[in-house]
Amino acid sequence: MLVKITTDYIELQQLLKLTDWISTGGEAKIAVKRLKIKLNGEPENRRGKKIYPGDVVEIQNKKYEVTK
Repeated sequence: MLVKITTDYIELQQLLKLTDWISTGGEAKIAVKRLKIKLNGEPENRRGKKIYPGDVVEIQNKKYEVTK
């Protein structure tokens, strides 16, 4: 699934909101610990991690490609 952004990057917590995994920013702290998240094939658990166009984020085995 493609996720289009208009900025240079977004943070992981913003991506979680855009893809409806969470509804508020406050839920991100818990979500990054409970959900199986990978950034470009590597495990990721930092909610503030910057994600750039071309990055692929996998959440619970569902892939999202970030584009500009």
